[in-house]
This record gives sequence, structure tokens and C-alpha cells, in this order.
Amino acid sequence: MFLYQHHRLYRHKILIASFLLPVILMACYFAYRQMTPFGKSSLLTVDLGQQYVDFFSYLRNTILHHPSSFFYSFSKGLGGEMFGTNAYYLLSPLNLILLFFPAQHLATGITIVTLVRYGLAGLSFAWLMQKTELQQGWRILAFSTVYSMNGWMIANQLNMIWQDALILLPLIIWGLLKLIYQNRVGTYISWLAVMLIDNYYMGWMIAIFTFLFLLWQTPALASWRQRGVIFLRYLGSSLLAAGISAVILLPTFYALMQSKGTYTETKIHSRFEYFAPKMLGKLVPGSFNFNQMPSGQPNIYIGMLLMLGACLYFFNNRFDLRRRLIGAAISIFFIFSFCYEPLDLLWHAGQFPVWYPYRFSYLFSFWCIYLAAKVLQPDFKIKKRSAIILTLLIIAIYWYVGTLNLSYINSNQRNIGLCFALIAVSCLCIPRTNSPRLYDALLVLLAVCDISMSGYTALNKISYVSQPEFGNYTIALDKSVEKLKKHDPGFYRVAKTFMRTKDDPFQADFNSGDHFGSTLEPPIPAFMGAIGQPDGDGFVTYTNGTQVSDALLGYKYTMNARNTSAGQALPLSGFRPDWYSYPLVGATSAVSLRENSHALPIAFGVNAAILHLQRTTMDPLNYQSQIFQTLAGRPTFHSLFAVQNFNSVKFNNVQSAKQITGTIFRKQNLLKPASVQLEFIPPTNDSYYLTLGPNVEDNATITMNNKKFTQYDTFRNTVVINVAHDQKGQKIIVNLQLKKATLWMQNVSIYQLKQRPFMASLKTLQASPLKISSYRSNRIVGTVNLQRNQRVLMTTIPAAKGWHVKVDGKSTTPQTVLNTFMAIPMSPGKHRVEFYYRPPFLILGLIITVLSLGLTGWWVKKEHQIKTMFD
Repeated sequence: MFLYQHHRLYRHKILIASFLLPVILMACYFAYRQMTPFGKSSLLTVDLGQQYVDFFSYLRNTILHHPSSFFYSFSKGLGGEMFGTNAYYLLSPLNLILLFFPAQHLATGITIVTLVRYGLAGLSFAWLMQKTELQQGWRILAFSTVYSMNGWMIANQLNMIWQDALILLPLIIWGLLKLIYQNRVGTYISWLAVMLIDNYYMGWMIAIFTFLFLLWQTPALASWRQRGVIFLRYLGSSLLAAGISAVILLPTFYALMQSKGTYTETKIHSRFEYFAPKMLGKLVPGSFNFNQMPSGQPNIYIGMLLMLGACLYFFNNRFDLRRRLIGAAISIFFIFSFCYEPLDLLWHAGQFPVWYPYRFSYLFSFWCIYLAAKVLQPDFKIKKRSAIILTLLIIAIYWYVGTLNLSYINSNQRNIGLCFALIAVSCLCIPRTNSPRLYDALLVLLAVCDISMSGYTALNKISYVSQPEFGNYTIALDKSVEKLKKHDPGFYRVAKTFMRTKDDPFQADFNSGDHFGSTLEPPIPAFMGAIGQPDGDGFVTYTNGTQVSDALLGYKYTMNARNTSAGQALPLSGFRPDWYSYPLVGATSAVSLRENSHALPIAFGVNAAILHLQRTTMDPLNYQSQIFQTLAGRPTFHSLFAVQNFNSVKFNNVQSAKQITGTIFRKQNLLKPASVQLEFIPPTNDSYYLTLGPNVEDNATITMNNKKFTQYDTFRNTVVINVAHDQKGQKIIVNLQLKKATLWMQNVSIYQLKQRPFMASLKTLQASPLKISSYRSNRIVGTVNLQRNQRVLMTTIPAAKGWHVKVDGKSTTPQTVLNTFMAIPMSPGKHRVEFYYRPPFLILGLIITVLSLGLTGWWVKKEHQIKTMFD
């Protein structure tokens, strides 16, 4: 009994060390880089700093303040479902740690959670090594530490949403081994279900890998009949795992089909994506930099010792030849998947990744480390001849990599990698029998130093957002939103002229029109782009509104960045002089808060003609006018905007032209600067708007009155920019300096908003507002009194199948107008209206989950009874 307890304590010590070692190694690096809480820097970079951190803030607000936004949120663009967003980004239970960190300190929480994930990945793999007895004793630390800090983990440190896959993968593989060799399915079903719930995207990749792993195990089974039984058990277990997670998967799958799934590739080309031998560069430590994020090769570095061990598996006669051949086929399949388009798409569920290519490469790292663990046993030793061959092969590979001129590798990295490789070969030649403890210690030291040096080198090539840059902005934004909510706790949207990220509304918990995320529904960016806002496949941002669009979309309040004695404190993203005519309702040290009395509510009575309005113009201001006039029941040919002429134009080093818009200007002297200067003097105090096509922003540096143009600069459609309001007779000079030899003046025009017709139409629309009596993120209740010529309740809630509407207690089917919003036909008069959102297929998913849990419980109980009978 004493010996058993001593052995158990010894194993527990190894597991604790497998957790602590990667945590200590990465904590030392974070302290060296002064990452918060160790200094003033942070881990926030690229998507982690521009997207995920704001989602974590949303999750915190959802759990602590308003759980209804778990299903739907008006902080997501103009409003959107959150089930798909949560399933893709936020369902990791480790995110609950972030509840203990207020918004401005989220970067510190992210550091803590990242360290925990490194530790848990090492712990999970060490546990697998102990359970399978592939490795014993302190040698396990070499494998667990390399696994937790492999090239994929380092390169995707910023993609926290995927890292749980490395923690759960060893547990799933252990469950699969129990399924195959012990006829026990419970462990496999449980952990695969957890993975699918945690992150279905990574779960899909792991499901493919489990099939490959199963194939590799089949030669160990006695007969084809037994193999068939095992395969059926594996198939049934996998389906039950999917069934248990159906309450998440079904609503998420539907949400994806309305958003990210619309971008799935329908044409697959049989082609290689790059010159395949470039992958050899990834065998060099630290082979990663920023340019490898948008496009590059798979991150597969696991240290030279373990990579050699994996390669030697295929030549080791200790192992069954059939398994070695299947293992070789699986390895080749992986390698082809890293460069052959159809296989790449298979792993990524039919979509090319937008940045971060070959996201499944962590599976190859696991595969190689697992093979190395089988080979590098205490009694393993290679012969001198094999060592010479390995040495020559390594030298040849490193020499060839040097000829490729890869930007993410320098000569120092190659030299260090070559040294680690040669030391690894030497280590494999030395017998362990003379000093086993010393040998194991050197083995662990070599593996840990190799993978640590690789990780540190790779991370040193990445820049990060400072903690003050994030924290100070967040504090300023939070103070402004809190002040606004105290002034008006009602339901409304807020527009602003500054931005840290497009998910600021998630960060500070307010409703707006900004969002960046993979699950954004395509009609939202399509509509926003059509009215002159910056948009893309996965983002929208409301930075270029007009008085018309502000009113239509219900932007009741505005936030302007204030100039301080230290200069501009907040990063500007827009310019709205027309807001300065709105009354001031509050201010902080960084932000002015104003109220827009023209803003319409989330729903209001309109003319029935809106049900049939089709977009017939590519001009965003004409389209805004058509929408607004149709809603008010007025003729659309009476535009609210009138084209104005520039007062004068100056041509500098380009040809002159009588017409500006549509002209292609060319530099006359390619060596000198060139520009087109547009001068405009407003004849009235109305609002004036400049339109610019995306080609202009791409090919010109724009200033207004000699100041940098504060305009969000990523867009694919014509944008609308407010250049004047209440500035009658004041000269406005817009200067466009050519960046290249030519400049196409795409849709460059200036428009005047006709204030009287706008106010007349607005008065009509304000006559029948929805008076909200209660609201939550997924439910709005109110009353409306439609006028005689109003037979539609128009909303600016994006249309979605999950929305249900009741009018006077009776269910009503809403219609979609403008290809974007919900509208409810109803008779004139007073009505009580209720909107509520329930994710489609949520109930069906819940039923399948309950049935799958019941069936799994019955199966596990049956297995236990059978085992008890035979025992």
C-alpha cells in the first residue's frame, strides 16, 4: 500500500511539474517583455487586440449584468444573433477567469488565462503519457513542455479561442484508445462533446484526426470483424458526442449558414498553394513573423530531438510494418494538406482561412510528438551509421533552407537550429544505461531549451498594444457610456467620431452600428456600404453618417472626442461638424455627449410603399433619400440632397480637367509631387457631404484645410463624409495628393442636404413612434398608433428568422425590407407590439441533446454491467 501511494505521489509530482514548467517559462518571457501584470505592455495584438478582447468584455457584461444578450445583442452592428458568435469565440470555460478583471484590466486577465492554457496543455499531454505508459518519470516533461509550446501554440498565442483544442486533444485520444482496446466509450464521447461545445471549428478538425488515428490502430486488432465492430462503435460514439452538443451546434450551424457559411468555396481547384519545399523552413526554430499571419506555411516546430524521434518511427523495426506504413500515409496526408488546396479546404470546413493559414497544424505537431514518444524509449539508441546519415541529411536541409531566402529566418536561427539538431543526434547515440537520471535530465533540458528558444525568437518578432493605450481608452469610453446611461437609461443607438476597434460597443456595452466578427450577417455590411459607410465581409462601422442616416437608424446620442491640453487623446475615425448643432447633455474629460432630437425610435409607422422599394442607384446619398422619402410617403424623385459645384480647382503636376468626378489624373513629372485641390464655399448653413470612391482613398493622401482627414480608411464602396455645417461663406479646401502615378477621381462629388424637405419628412415619421414599455436584448414590447396613411411598422432591427412578432397578442409574420430590416404590415390605429428573439433550432437542439445524453448514459451503464459480469 505504501509503495502504491509513493508511486501515485511521484506521478502527481510529474503532472504538477508538467503544468508549472511551461507556465514559468512563458511567465519569464512575459516579464521580460513587460507584459501586464509584469509591466506596461500587453499581449494584445492583431485579432486579440482588435476583436477578442472586446468579445471578452461583452461576455463579462452578459454574465454579470444582462444574460439575455447571450442570444441577441444590439451591440453587434445594428443588431445580430449571438449564438454563433458565442460558439465560435466565447464558450471556453477558462474565459470565466476573466470575470474577475474589470474592463480596463482585461489585458491582465488575458495574460493569466494564456499562462493557464500553456500549463493545462502540458498537463494534459503528460497525463496522456502516463495513462498510455508511452513515457515514464521525469522524461515526460520533455514531451509535455514541447507539446504545450509547439510552433502552432506560439504562432497562435493571440488566437485564444482555439487554444483549448491542445488541452482537450490528448483527453480525446485517450478516450479513443479506451474505445478501441477496452470497449469503453464514455471518455471519448464526453471529451469530444466538450470540444465541440467549446469550439466546434477546432472540434471538426479533431474529429477528422480521430478517424486517421483509428486507422493507424487497426492493425493491432485481431480480425476484420473486430475492426468492423470497433469502427461502428467509433461512429456511434462520434455521433452521440455531436448529439450531446446539438443544443449548441444546431443553432450555430444555422447562424453560420446566414453569415460565415455564405463564403464557403463552391469551386475547388486541384492545385498546390505554394512551392511545397518551403515547408522545410518551419524546421528552423523561431520560423515565424508577422507576415506569416495573413499567408505562410504551417507552424509545426517541435524541437529537433522530437522531430528526429518522429521520423525514426518509420524505420524502427520494433513496430509493426503495417502500422508504420499507415503512419507514413497519415504523415504524407498531413504534408499534402499543408499545400494542396482540396485537402486544405477539407480541414477548414470548405473555407479558406482569412489570415492564420493551416490552422489544423497543431494536429500534426501532436502526431509527431506522439510518434516520438513511442520511439524515444529509455533503451533507444541509434547506430553510428544512422547518426552519420541523419547528420548529413540535417546539414543538407539547413543548407537548402538558407537558399530559399525566407523573410522569417536568419542565419543565426539556422545556426542555432543546426546546433540543436546535432546535439540531438549525439544524444541519440549515447546509451542511457551509464547514468539514467543524468541522461533524462539532459534530454529534458535539450527539449525545453530548444522549444523555449524557438518560442522566444518567434514572439520577439511581434509588436503589441501597450496596457496604457488599451486601459486609458477603455476607461475614457466606459466613463462616457456610463454618463450617457445615467442621463438616459432607455433603448437607443450611439454614434461616435473615435475608435479603438470596431467592437467598441461590445467593450463598453452600448448599442451602435460597428462590428468586426466572423459571424456578421452579409445583409448588414451590404446595407451599410449602400448608404456610404465603410464595410467589408466581416465588418461594418458607422463613421460617415448624415443627418438622414442618423435619424433613420435611431442614433439618439453622439460622442465627440474632445481636444485636451495634451492634444487629441482618442484615436479619431470620423468628422461630423453637423453634430455640434445638437445640444450638449454631458461631457467627460475626453468626450462630449450630445442629443440628436431627429433620431427615430427602433420602430415607427411608415407608408406601405417601403415594402416594394428596390435599390436603383449606386449613389449612397440618393439611396438614403429614396429610403427616407418612401418611408414618409413622398415622391422619391424629390431628392433630399442636391449636387453642388466646387468653387475652384487647382491642378498641381497633373493635367487640368473641366469635370472632376470620373477623371483619371496623371502625374506630368513622375519625380515631383502631384495633387488636385478642391475649394468649396458653402452658400448656406446646411450640412454638406463629400462622396469618395474607395479608389481615391487607396491612391491619394487627403487633407482638409491642411489637416489630416480623420476618416476610417478601409472601405470597398463609396463613402459619405460630412465636410461642413453652419459654415456659410467659410472656405473649405480638400487636397488630394497622389500616392502613385495616376488617380481615378471615383465618385468625388459634394452634396447639400435640403434641410426643409428633410424636416418635413422627419416630422411625418416622428408622428407614429413605437413607445417602448419594456425591453431586453432579445425582447422589446411597446405600443404604436399608426396614422391613416401608415400601414407598416418599420423597424431598424435586422431581419432574422429567430425574431417573432405579436401584434395585439396575435403572432404576425414580419417582412424584410431593403433586404435588411424587419417591417410588420398592420392597420392604422393603436396596437400593442411584442418582439422576441429565440435562436432557430434551439429547441430541437435541446431535445437532441437530452436524448443523446440519455442514450449515452444507457450505453455506458450497459458496458459497466457487461464488464462486471466478466470480472
